Amino acid sequence: MTQSIQSSPGLERESFPPVEEILPHRGTMLLLDAVLACADESLTAQARVQSDAWYADAQGAMPAWIGIELMAQAIAAHVGLLEMRAGNSMRPGVLLGSRRYEMHTPAFAPDALLRIEVKELLRGDEGHGAYECVIQHDDVVAAEAVIKVFRPRDFQSFIEEGFRS
Repeated sequence: MTQSIQSSPGLERESFPPVEEILPHRGTMLLLDAVLACADESLTAQARVQSDAWYADAQGAMPAWIGIELMAQAIAAHVGLLEMRAGNSMRPGVLLGSRRYEMHTPAFAPDALLRIEVKELLRGDEGHGAYECVIQHDDVVAAEAVIKVFRPRDFQSFIEEGFRS
């Protein structure tokens, strides 16, 4: 991969609701700061590394392995915005796993403004999906992956079944 995801045709330039209105994450678990762009198959978000956050190392940096959560939150924002636009209620989903999560840096620098781009590769009728994801800092790819997600029709049953297995 190691390059920026190309913007989809018709990428909408508009104002977006605060991420708190799109994502269920709250407090220190909400890592995204804003949605910058959204189209039917892609989303671009940003996040600033907080040197005093729970994840910060001794130098105030964000370990790059947390990038997978940034990607997952950007995917959730994409799905959430599409549901909002369609007038549907939002349903929770889960990250199933990633393929080839590649970190090109061990950590994201304190106060770095990260750009997270996600592009939908697959959307199944039963709630399965896959996204190509890239995190950039100063137009340089810092991390990339293909992330697999699942959004069950009945989240409560999905969770209960998982605990019985």
